[in-house]
Amino acid sequence: MNIYVSNLSFNVEDEDLREFFTEYGEVTSARVIMDKFTNKSRGFGFVEMPDDAAAQKAIAELDGGMVEGRAIRVSVAKPREERSNNGGGGGNNRRSFSNSGSRW
Repeated sequence: MNIYVSNLSFNVEDEDLREFFTEYGEVTSARVIMDKFTNKSRGFGFVEMPDDAAAQKAIAELDGGMVEGRAIRVSVAKPREERSNNGGGGGNNRRSFSNSGSRW
């Protein structure tokens, strides 16, 4: 089961996240998501546990728990939504690079 963990302290690292969950069973992966530009934690991560019953128990017991003064949120991860490549504005996705109307 894939588990979403949010409101993490920015000091929490992958290994810390793994340790929170190993008390409940086997952890196949634990990853704190990092900002690709600053390489700092974004305050959330994902944990994979192969045993659904152990994962559900971990979710129930860790959700709302305090870690470094912050109440973490723990839930079943939702499937990642596919992003469209249309630039978010719809239409034909063409950009104009002409200088018409520009002062420069």
